[in-house]
Amino acid sequence: MLAGMGADVILVEPPGGHLARHTPPFAEECDDPGEASLWWWHHQAGKRGLVLDLGDPADHEVLVRLIGRADVVLEAEPPGRLDTRGLSRAELSATHPRLIWASVTPWGAASDRSRHPVTDLTIAAEGGPAWSCGYDDHSLPPVRPGGDQSYQTASMFGLLGILTGLVQRQSSDRGQHVDIAAVAAAHVTTEAATYEWMVAGRTVQRQTGRHASVHPTTPTAATSKDGRLIATGVPARSVAEYEQLLDWLDHLGLSDEFDELGLLVAGVDRGGVTIWELGSDEVALAIFGAGREAMTFIASKMTADDFFVEAQRRGFPSGVVKRPDELLADRQLQARGFLVPVWSALLGREVVYPGAPFRSDRTTWSVSAAPRLDEHRAQILGSLP
Repeated sequence: MLAGMGADVILVEPPGGHLARHTPPFAEECDDPGEASLWWWHHQAGKRGLVLDLGDPADHEVLVRLIGRADVVLEAEPPGRLDTRGLSRAELSATHPRLIWASVTPWGAASDRSRHPVTDLTIAAEGGPAWSCGYDDHSLPPVRPGGDQSYQTASMFGLLGILTGLVQRQSSDRGQHVDIAAVAAAHVTTEAATYEWMVAGRTVQRQTGRHASVHPTTPTAATSKDGRLIATGVPARSVAEYEQLLDWLDHLGLSDEFDELGLLVAGVDRGGVTIWELGSDEVALAIFGAGREAMTFIASKMTADDFFVEAQRRGFPSGVVKRPDELLADRQLQARGFLVPVWSALLGREVVYPGAPFRSDRTTWSVSAAPRLDEHRAQILGSLP
């Protein structure tokens, strides 16, 4: 993310390369196991790479000089490990008072538990998100969130902390220590689960494809006319949304076929429903449920892609569940410019990368291939004073 937004990010690896270089899946065209990880290609995109042996005095001095000219140091080492290598955060920050030093550890830089081994799964379990992920059938166990979400969550909090520190430095002219605990970051993202327990002593229950809740809610998944799975999003709650549903049904000639049409009309007549009414007002709950049923009913009469386009046009957040190869051909992502061709010198051809997750009127997103092992050594060392 920092590299994409324009920062010059130097990735420092140990001799032989970081172990994450061997994370599957791998590019079948590449016969070098240390350069073929697609996981590595994605997460290290846009960075420059340098191998340093911190046991070598010359390499140690290179890192100290790099830190001295950096705005930010981002490290994910166990607490105290860099101290044993003669790289004390306290001493370096005292020498370079404008430095932002960000630490991402399992339990925080001051916790002995951050020295213990963890995985994405254990963070998700102990931090709480795993409890909220799974199916309506509770004879099945919780489901681990996919895509290394615990690591992703901690990283995003690290990004926000770094950017906040840089903004604050503009007025104070001083850096600070950004201390990210991955378990705490995961805990914060459990949404209602944390607050229900802390405030009301109630435990939410996992539900298929929707938010965990103390009380069961209406399923959100629908099947389209062409047999695709659709996520119908949040049901109608405002007058405008109930009017849109009524107009949509009428436009499709389906008003007479929808049994709960009167409840949609009631949603308009009563001025919509609020989320707070759903736990105590049976009429509001019925109207709310009718909005969901209307979306499911309409979806069954349309192809998935047509439903998605029309739902979005009418202001209903919705999505089609797609395979990765389908996403590469997705018209919306292509029109948005999210899929970016990046030249891979390793393969001698372009590779499609994810692009900017947002648009900015002042920052141009940039993406380039992940660095090969020690690829930029001469360039980086040549730039040091």
